[in-house]
Amino acid sequence: MLLDSRESAGSGEKGSAGNKGLVFNIQRYSIHDGPGIRSTVFFKGCPLRCKWCSNPESLNNFAELMVRETRCNGCGRCIKVCAPGALSLAASGLRLDRVKCDLCLKCIEACWEDVLELAGRQMTVDEVIEECSKDELFYRNSGGGVTLSGGEPLLQADFALQLLSSLKELGFNTALDTCGHVPWETLEKALAYTDLVLFDVKHIDSEEHRDGTGTDNKLILSNLEKVMAANMARIWIRVPVIPGYNDSDRYMQELSGRLQGMKAEKVSLLGYHEWGRAKYQSLGRAYQLNGRTPLTEERLSGIIGIFKAKGLNATAGY
Repeated sequence: MLLDSRESAGSGEKGSAGNKGLVFNIQRYSIHDGPGIRSTVFFKGCPLRCKWCSNPESLNNFAELMVRETRCNGCGRCIKVCAPGALSLAASGLRLDRVKCDLCLKCIEACWEDVLELAGRQMTVDEVIEECSKDELFYRNSGGGVTLSGGEPLLQADFALQLLSSLKELGFNTALDTCGHVPWETLEKALAYTDLVLFDVKHIDSEEHRDGTGTDNKLILSNLEKVMAANMARIWIRVPVIPGYNDSDRYMQELSGRLQGMKAEKVSLLGYHEWGRAKYQSLGRAYQLNGRTPLTEERLSGIIGIFKAKGLNATAGY
C-alpha cells in the first residue's frame, strides 16, 4: 500500500510482513556507493536541506508526485481521471496543484508518456531483500553488496536496522551512507550490521554548515568521532565540493588537517554537478544554486593534492 501525501514514514511502520519503510528507489548495478557492484536502496526523509542536493525527492518523509511537464503531449487523459481536479494544462505543459492532489495515482495509470511518477512507496524488509537478491551473483563476484542511502536511512531506524540485520544474516556486504545527523544510539546499533560507513562531511564550520544545509554540525562531528573510535566498520568520508561554499584551498587545508588523525580508509571528493536539477521542477521547487559552475578536473585534482600531502587517501568521485 502506498503512503498518501500526508502520512509520514516515521521510524518504520509495522505490517503483516514485518517492518515497512518508505523507499523511493532501488538502484541495481550501482558502482558509486561502495566497493564492487551494489544495489543502493534510497530511503525517503532527510534531516538536512543541502542547497546542492541531487536527490530532492529524498528530502520529505512522505510520498510525492513528480511531474515532468515538458513530456506532456496534452492528451488530457490524466485530467479526466483526476477527481480532485488537481491537474490542468498550461503553456509549459502539465501542471499539478499539490494541495488538491490526494495521491490516488489514477493519473499515473492513465498517462502513456511517462509524465507522472510517484516518489516513495512502502516496502517491507522482505520485499527489499527480494529485489536486492536478484543481483547476488554480481555481489559475490565483484566484492559488492547492498548500500542504504537516501535521504537519511536512519531516520527510519526500525526499518533500516531490521534490513541491515537481515542482509547480514544472508551474508551480504552492507554499506550505510549517512549524513550523521541522527542519534548516536541509533547509529551505534547500525554499526553492528554494517561493513562500510560512507560518512558525509559537508562543512566543519558550524555556521557555514547551517548556511548550506539548514542545521549546525555539532551532532554530525560528534558522531564522526564516535564512529571512528568504535572501530566497528570500514569508513569512507565523502565530501561534496561546492563552488563558493567549501572549495577554497584554505578550507581544504583545514579540513584535511582535521581528518589527518582519523582512521578513515578513504576521502572521496565529490565534485558539484547539476544532474538532479530537473527534479526540482518536477517537484514544484526552486533550485537554489543557479549560476554555480562545476569544478574543472584540474581544480579537483589540485584539491586532491592537498589531502594527499597530508597522507590521506583521497580520490575524485566515489
